[in-house]
Amino acid sequence: MVATTEVLDALKSIGLNLYERKIFVALLAKGVATAAEVSEIAGVPRSRSYDVLESLAEKGFVVVQPSKPIKYVALKPSEALERTKENLKKKHDEMLERIDKMKNSKILKELENLYSEGFNLVQPSEMTGTMKGSFIINRQLRSIFKAAKKNINIMTTEKGLNDLYSNHFRVLKKIAKSGVKLRILAPNKNNEAAKALSQIAEIRAAQGPLGRFTIIDNEHVVMALTDDSRVHESQDVALWASSSHAAQSIAEPLFNRLWSSAK
Repeated sequence: MVATTEVLDALKSIGLNLYERKIFVALLAKGVATAAEVSEIAGVPRSRSYDVLESLAEKGFVVVQPSKPIKYVALKPSEALERTKENLKKKHDEMLERIDKMKNSKILKELENLYSEGFNLVQPSEMTGTMKGSFIINRQLRSIFKAAKKNINIMTTEKGLNDLYSNHFRVLKKIAKSGVKLRILAPNKNNEAAKALSQIAEIRAAQGPLGRFTIIDNEHVVMALTDDSRVHESQDVALWASSSHAAQSIAEPLFNRLWSSAK
């Protein structure tokens, strides 16, 4: 029996590469096999089959029989998935533990010092970049929001307002409590997202179609280059610039003009 494309894609989605998928499926069909036998069935180079089978064993899909020659047994798929889940959880917990240890060690201080020294050498023109995809854009915004000290001014669309609430409300609420002033311009200040955000920010309803840009502490500007009503979130593109000139001379005056004319 040959596995369907849907099955192979599903195995890919849980972390199996092409050779691993082919060999696991071949071993399921064979039951028990040597590396040479399974590589022939799967159409995988024999020289690679040993490494692939070892990897599958580590991930919990295959059991090694200590015979001569060595044979491999595919685990029942439900058991393999459960083992994979346990292995991933264990690795995840171990990684979190390492990160926490690093955060509380002198290593972090050394890394921060390296960052500070390097940052001082960076030219303003180098602190710019384009970002593609809502996930990447929101990750960058979240990072800049957390570092805000004075004010954040946001102009956005109605969809952008909903995204702002969904992705950043907790962070914005925390920094608002610390004294950072938040102002938001949006086409509708009466929807649920606006009502929630109005607890931590001053919101005004602007007239006409709006773009999306964010100014943080008059130092950072994040500006959308695409229309969020027309592109998929994976195709959303934004420009980020760490530039006090762009913030204070271009973005901030524009925001203030729109703010003063908004309701």
